[in-house]
Amino acid sequence: MDTRTIHDLIQSGLPDAEIVVEGADGVHFEARVVSPAFAGKLPLARHRMVYATLGEHMGNAIHALSLRTLTPEEAAKG
Repeated sequence: MDTRTIHDLIQSGLPDAEIVVEGADGVHFEARVVSPAFAGKLPLARHRMVYATLGEHMGNAIHALSLRTLTPEEAAKG
């Protein structure tokens, strides 16, 4: 698994999102996902939305994924 594939999988499920994925070892990754679809949702619900885009890759090809999920307004605040 690589960062580009993870980015593309998330983008396919959350097409309006701005996504940055990092992770050099091929199994541990960090992603920052900014999407208006997260508005009004608790962090757990946001994470579930991202995990849903990755499907069977979670726990298999992707051993660990640290997520930061923000709305555009939250991201603008820094």
